Amino acid sequence: MNKTTSSSAPDAEKNTVCLYADLDSNIEKLRSDFGNSSDLNINLIKQVNTNLSLAVVYLIEMVDTKTLNAISDELTKQTSEHTKIKREQSFEILMNQITNIRATKNGSDFTALYKELLAGNTAFILDGYGRFVSVSTSSDEGRSISEPTSQTIIKGPKDAFTEDIDKNVYLIRKRIRNEALRVEDLSLGTITHTRVRMIYINGIAKGDIVADIRNRLTQIDYDSVLDSGYIEELLKSDPYSIFPSILNSEKPDAVTAALLEGKVAILVDGTPYVLTAPALFIDFIQASDDYYENYYISSLMRLIRYIALVSTLLVPAIYIALTTFHQEIIPTPLLISIAAQREGVPFPVLLEVLLMDLTFEILREAGVRMPRAIGSAISIVGALVLGQAAVEAGIVAAATVIVVALTAISSFAITNYAMSNAIRFLRFSFIFLGGMLGLYGISMGLIIMVLHLCKIKSAGVPYLSPVAPLVPGSNKDTIFRYPLWKLKYRPAGISAARTARTKGKSSMDPNVIGKSEL
Repeated sequence: MNKTTSSSAPDAEKNTVCLYADLDSNIEKLRSDFGNSSDLNINLIKQVNTNLSLAVVYLIEMVDTKTLNAISDELTKQTSEHTKIKREQSFEILMNQITNIRATKNGSDFTALYKELLAGNTAFILDGYGRFVSVSTSSDEGRSISEPTSQTIIKGPKDAFTEDIDKNVYLIRKRIRNEALRVEDLSLGTITHTRVRMIYINGIAKGDIVADIRNRLTQIDYDSVLDSGYIEELLKSDPYSIFPSILNSEKPDAVTAALLEGKVAILVDGTPYVLTAPALFIDFIQASDDYYENYYISSLMRLIRYIALVSTLLVPAIYIALTTFHQEIIPTPLLISIAAQREGVPFPVLLEVLLMDLTFEILREAGVRMPRAIGSAISIVGALVLGQAAVEAGIVAAATVIVVALTAISSFAITNYAMSNAIRFLRFSFIFLGGMLGLYGISMGLIIMVLHLCKIKSAGVPYLSPVAPLVPGSNKDTIFRYPLWKLKYRPAGISAARTARTKGKSSMDPNVIGKSEL
């Protein structure tokens, strides 16, 4: 038999109205508050054997009709088995009937009743009691589990989160089959009342980090939470920073790995992107399939991503600074070639790069907004045609097109889209610094950026950790990935448990295992 839980209105609701003892008064208020909405269905039932009058209330589009019909049939069957009883026992009889079918909730105020109805549950309001019983009948319709669309990988699990928060919890539960996994329910949005769940592993996640995130979530005061991006923005400790401080992912294996490191996951109903915090700068450069490949290959791929990040940020600015202020640094043959290409070009280098960069960003945005079948074709063909036409028309130099193309391609190597956007935004700042102050301006910009990164914290953890501040022995999974048997401990400063994840290489040595078996 399933256990019955009691629901009550939130403390914040000051105008809570209790249900009336008279059933007709309850029905009248329901219809009035919902504005006689056509999808509000109220069925009146008179049970002769149990001497009970009740109303069955639900929102048509929110419930699963098959589940509702099955519950109705079971109630009819159980009711027919009862002999005539006293009216005082009718509520307990109904509770027992429904509880035998599935988990229920009961309450005595309209706030709790509306919460159940809007969650897709069916409520039974009893005449003469001023109480209701609700049973879960929410519809499971929605997108099925499929492959990730924005975080594709070559090797590794191919399933992705969906818009259904219950399915997302299942995808995590089936990977972490441990009773220490904690799931806490929240409701955010004063109008939308969006379901939010906070997940962490008890004993691995630090208590102060969990408390900090829980406190920040409960303090969110906004009328709607339509996507995890709302929470991502509202939870940032430095709201004016361009850098993301909370990681989002649509891959269950990546979120599971984060939980095992001591991080906290935040799931939002209606979005396939799950947030994890704290998120460090290095987390935005890593990919989940780094751990599915040989550690030599994974380390090389990470190094390439860091090079791509630096290229995206600085290559256009350095090109402008060298050709405008520091021509003596450029090798003579290359300088002569660039000068020959720029002969007849009417614009300065700064304006050239800005023109081409803005053109490429417009093409990128157009490719994203166009239908998938033609979006990629427009962005690629448009860039080739416009670049070639601009060079032939003498508007820009060929070297400028090469620099902008290299920068654009490098931006695609950054695994996280939010971090890629931040770097692309900062690129324009460095372009202006390089065009006005040369390498000196770029150096000053880098110093300011690094100081800003040192100031950022994610859930109280320094953004550049474990590099700054330097944590000895914790840099085995940053730029390079050490073998798994060398990653003995979880990240310092994030995980509460310092117990070893592995005994080391000797425990994986076939010779040692063979001897122990003998």
